[in-house]
Amino acid sequence: MAAELAVIGTSLGGLAALQVLLGHLNPGLALPVAVVQHRSSESDEALLTLLRSYCPLPVEEPEDKQPIEAGHIYLAPAGYHLLVDGASFALTTDAPVCHARPSIDVLFESAAIAYCERLVGIVLTGASRDGAEGARSIKERGGRLVVQDPQTAENSVMPLAALSTAAADEVLCLSDIAAFLNRCAPAR
Repeated sequence: MAAELAVIGTSLGGLAALQVLLGHLNPGLALPVAVVQHRSSESDEALLTLLRSYCPLPVEEPEDKQPIEAGHIYLAPAGYHLLVDGASFALTTDAPVCHARPSIDVLFESAAIAYCERLVGIVLTGASRDGAEGARSIKERGGRLVVQDPQTAENSVMPLAALSTAAADEVLCLSDIAAFLNRCAPAR
């Protein structure tokens, strides 16, 4: 079954990882992608601007209740949890999870409920366990899980935590994860 949404979670080392991964996406990719990069609530738009500079697809921070559109990259806003609510996004300022807001687990768990087997979850480099429970939720609902090869991660804690919690469908280097995503959905 073709994927209808991809969710990506990363923390320490995520900027470099996202540069490689998003930079290798097909400009005609029809798959929407939601990204949580751990950052402080005071972060400005520098990350968004940087992602836009090397990603061939539109990159934006979604608004509450914004519909999910194919071929767009959505970056969780600083200081907010990003959730998937059916065919749209929701934002909350609920308590941090694993010391993070936005939290990878929050995005992954809500996306798993909404998309089940039509979801691809991707865990990249990071220095916490955030994303491990969300990875389990994705697998329990029939979604596919891809984890960055811990040997290629700037910090292997997050990929190793995901692998210890859920059986990954693929363990890949960053450029291979981009190729995997490019195959997950037809081009527009």
